[in-house]
Amino acid sequence: MASPIATGDGSPPDPARQLSALDPASPRFATEAVDLLLAASRRAGASDLHLQPTPEGLVAQVRIDGVLQPLAVLPASMAPNVVARLKVLAELLTYRTDIPQEGRIRAEPGRPETRVSTFPTLHGERAVVRLFAESGRLLDLDELGLAPDVLAGLRLALEETSGLIVLSGPAGSGKTTTLYACLRALAASSGGHRCIASLEDPIEAAVPGVVQAQVNPQAGFALDSGLRSLLRQDPEVIAVGEIRDPSTAEVAFQAALTGHLVLTTFHSGSAAGAVGRLSDMGIEPYLLRSGLRAILSQRLVRLLCDSCARPLSSSAADDPARLGLPISSGRAPVGCDSCRGTGYLGRSPLAELLVPGRGAVARAVLSRADVDRIESAAVSAGMVPLWERALSAASDGTTSPAEIRRVLGVARQGGSGANALSSGD
Repeated sequence: MASPIATGDGSPPDPARQLSALDPASPRFATEAVDLLLAASRRAGASDLHLQPTPEGLVAQVRIDGVLQPLAVLPASMAPNVVARLKVLAELLTYRTDIPQEGRIRAEPGRPETRVSTFPTLHGERAVVRLFAESGRLLDLDELGLAPDVLAGLRLALEETSGLIVLSGPAGSGKTTTLYACLRALAASSGGHRCIASLEDPIEAAVPGVVQAQVNPQAGFALDSGLRSLLRQDPEVIAVGEIRDPSTAEVAFQAALTGHLVLTTFHSGSAAGAVGRLSDMGIEPYLLRSGLRAILSQRLVRLLCDSCARPLSSSAADDPARLGLPISSGRAPVGCDSCRGTGYLGRSPLAELLVPGRGAVARAVLSRADVDRIESAAVSAGMVPLWERALSAASDGTTSPAEIRRVLGVARQGGSGANALSSGD
């Protein structure tokens, strides 16, 4: 059995022990095992539950603070039954084990909705369960942990009556959490006097005061066509789950330029990189200049556990220079009971906010400048780039140099901001 993880509520959970107590010969083994796995994952504050079939057994892992951690190992002979139980709950085809499938376990009292994905592998079906947050656990803007200047700029953008606000970053960077916090703020400030609607894929949590819809491409209800239809529903604020293609981007800008405040998420490596990607999608510079209100690019970094973190030493493992970080002080993770032996406890966002509609930034956008020039103009206008915030967080001991390297990639010599990230866009 894998070593059990500790849970976020401080109780002494031992899912491995509980699972080992189940009788594999019992007809209820799969049902009880799935219930235990889901409950343990939620208690641990996990975002995802992974079930990986191997010759040694069905390995259960949970993603906590962005990193996979072991949960338990189930008997290999029971792996098909456990995955089949998840497929039943998600209303998937249990007799098809040779194709990928996706479904949802619908919400019940005390159990928020979850998303299930299965995938055929060499040793059997692999399953991943995405655990959505309960509506009561959604964060407000003040609880996100954004830097004061970024939060103030985001609030200012949300006070606009039209335009496009883009929340950018890679998968798992907290974009949806920030989007929901923005929607909660808009709903609270409107007092029920504005029509706020969202088009999502999928809906991850219910937001009071927001009309939420989930696309269904198989039925012809795609993001771009759905957005066009939603515009005829007289909305004042629209949230688009994610801009993925030129067609959706075009409709989003049309909405933003015709009196609607539009919020969306977007995959890009930096705020300036988001401008470049939108341009690559065919959005004309004058539309970018007129339509964009703000672009927030963010990452989530793990916070060092104050109970066990130690000062950086001269060892190779701690050396910031080896990691490409120009800092001389900071702390390193150790691991203790408080942090489940990881050395980290909780996460916080690092973010940069680019306002492209005025001054040198607007001129750079209109002239089709490259990403480097747009970012340089934004920094000159007062934007603190993501990389600079990351270096500051590592220097003051909020997080470690190794964590910055894990999340942001490798710094290029002499680079900063978007130029310092090897991953780019």
